[in-house]
Amino acid sequence: MKSHHVTELLGDGISTELAKSVHRVLASLPIKIELEPVDLSLAARQRDQAACYARALESLNRTTVALKYPTITEGESPNKILRERCGFAVIHRSCATIPGIKTHFTQPLDVDIVRVATGGTYEDQGRRIGLHSAVSVRVIEKLPCLLAANFAFRLAQRKGRSVISSSKYTIQRATDGLFEEAVSEAAVGYPAVKHQRVLVDAILAKVAIHPEQVQVDVCPNEYGDFLSDCVAGLVGSLGVADSASYAFNNKGDVAIALFDPAGGTAPDIAGKNLVNPAAALLALSALLAHIGEGKIGRGLRLAVLDCLAQGRTTRDLGGKLGTDAFTRAVIDSFKAKLNRPGAAC
Repeated sequence: MKSHHVTELLGDGISTELAKSVHRVLASLPIKIELEPVDLSLAARQRDQAACYARALESLNRTTVALKYPTITEGESPNKILRERCGFAVIHRSCATIPGIKTHFTQPLDVDIVRVATGGTYEDQGRRIGLHSAVSVRVIEKLPCLLAANFAFRLAQRKGRSVISSSKYTIQRATDGLFEEAVSEAAVGYPAVKHQRVLVDAILAKVAIHPEQVQVDVCPNEYGDFLSDCVAGLVGSLGVADSASYAFNNKGDVAIALFDPAGGTAPDIAGKNLVNPAAALLALSALLAHIGEGKIGRGLRLAVLDCLAQGRTTRDLGGKLGTDAFTRAVIDSFKAKLNRPGAAC
């Protein structure tokens, strides 16, 4: 049986239950995944923060791929530290309408958000000036913008889609202007891919009014944060949204990839068998595709989506299943697909 080594970054709140669900699913797959757990929970970081991140980086540099669960941001953001120390330049989130999930948004949506993982307003916490003022520095670097733009154009070329770059380039002329320059520079290498600039506030309206016109959107850090959560809400829930973060080598190839569910630690439901593990399992399916197990990854993704379409869901999506029962339903669906004559996985 083929074996893969994957770093597993443990977290807080519902992370224990998400990990349990992932472990059960992995045990049902016809491949072997060797998980290397690293504790990034708040308690572990408070005991020895430096050692936690050192272990995480050592494992990531060796396995080059990770599955991460939600972590508490207190004192420092583990996500931000990992982005900086691993050199993550791109965050990719794909959001599409999921049959079976009731939403207030009635139009079909299928959009890829490609977010520059560093810079923007998140780079500097700022400082107070006097009693009634505060200031922070907004940083945009060209290299991460180029990497994100090239990722977006490659994605669009592969899927036969168009690219929109969204920012406030008419107002933030220096910072967002540099971002748009990088996108235009990358666009030269993809003449067959249609590209247009759209102000980020206009993109929000476009997603709501004409979602079919937004296919692949590349944008600076904070805009991508807002937009990706917005589209996740439109398709029904952050509980079904997963993300992928990528660091690149000097040749532009992916050096390290990290996959994670988009939601937070949800301490109010932790330990109650209520958490929805769908996003974590979708993140796992994307990880499987990344490590060359595309058929199995697609099979797992379809198993999750089939359960959602059939109403076999957790309570947050209007269903009656607990975390354990939903996980079992996904495993059963996956095995049924696997045993079907002519199955792709």
